[in-house]
Amino acid sequence: MKELVRCRPCGYVMEKDKLNGVCPACGLPDKVFEAYRERVSPNRLFILNLDLHPIAIHISQTFIALIPLLLVSLWLFPNYHPEKVRIIAEFLIIFLPLALVLAFITGIVDGITRFKSLKPPLLRNKIIYSVILLLISGVLLYLMMHSQSHMLLLLVGLIGLGFAVVLGLIGKSLLNVILPGKYPQKRVQKNKAKL
Repeated sequence: MKELVRCRPCGYVMEKDKLNGVCPACGLPDKVFEAYRERVSPNRLFILNLDLHPIAIHISQTFIALIPLLLVSLWLFPNYHPEKVRIIAEFLIIFLPLALVLAFITGIVDGITRFKSLKPPLLRNKIIYSVILLLISGVLLYLMMHSQSHMLLLLVGLIGLGFAVVLGLIGKSLLNVILPGKYPQKRVQKNKAKL
């Protein structure tokens, strides 16, 4: 098993033999690193290290961000290859529900693996907003097939984008990032008292 070290100020964990003088995350010298023992079981760590949920999220977030952008470009630049832009927007609208289902399933697996429960308030909120976003993607698909109104598609797409942003902000808060200077420092007062 490889020896791990952690940067005390920022919390970054890495293999000791890959340490090259400075912390790759915060840039502080390697003197601030301390020995670290992984507290997550190998099976859970394997699942978490696959990063399936972040990958699935990036796919769906890209789709939901591009849909309104393409619809706005149809309005702003009506003569710039409208057929091609419309085909791309339709492709994204068709595959958005599938990307969201993939993100939802991987999110459930990630939540259970990381937090051992789906009951914490932030996870419950993520699930609720995810279901709403999935319903919005279904509305987008329905409108694309049964309506010619680009403005209505744009409005629903922007609402979906709003929910996607909220989901991203909730997800960011679940990363539990330790900011430099916020990690509790070891007390050295005992050593000073002995001197």
